[in-house]
Amino acid sequence: MLLAIDTATSLIGAAVHDGSAVRSRVTFEDGRRHGELLAPAVQQALEEAGTHRAALTAVVCGVGPGPFTGLRVGVVTALVLAHALDLPVPEGVCSLDAMAHGTVGRHLGPLLVATDARRKEVYWATYEVTPDGAVRVDGPAVARAADLPSEVRDLPAVGRGVELYAASLTRPLDGGPRDVDPGTLAELAVALREGRHPDADRDGRGLLAPEPLYLRRPDAVASLPGGPPR
Repeated sequence: MLLAIDTATSLIGAAVHDGSAVRSRVTFEDGRRHGELLAPAVQQALEEAGTHRAALTAVVCGVGPGPFTGLRVGVVTALVLAHALDLPVPEGVCSLDAMAHGTVGRHLGPLLVATDARRKEVYWATYEVTPDGAVRVDGPAVARAADLPSEVRDLPAVGRGVELYAASLTRPLDGGPRDVDPGTLAELAVALREGRHPDADRDGRGLLAPEPLYLRRPDAVASLPGGPPR
């Protein structure tokens, strides 16, 4: 049994995959309460799957990019669970990759994934979606939507950033994901682990270390004696 969790967007979620299919997925939408809602999501996902923590064999987590605090909650939770259950070190999945994977079977060709990065910016990456999986072409990176190259802004796009910056990202993919679905993340992780994804054997792609992918400094930084940090 594999447990997948993601806290890279305002959708906090957990899912259980039995190696063949997603057994359960639980999500809560709240961009400010990752620390409060993730543990209940994990517990509910286990209960709905009819299993318990002792039956888990692996943990995977979305590593972003995303907000500093939210990502930290997800990654630390994955590390603590794996340690407490004597499981291997959790594996990470780029959260934007999981969103792109959610379009497989409904879209073919170039795709832009853009999520809310706050500060009037988006976290973004581009993909080539094939019947076998979504292969990342560029990114992840962070920028103002209006500052993206025109060839990127003109791509079919998914993610909450498309809704927030509709004047710049004008080709929303009908029915595309707004946030990260933990069940889709679990499916992608299993495909990568089993070598059934185009990125499975490419260095620097696919499964990652369980380290948050921040892309920029946190919004809040500690003041140092003698003045603000440089």
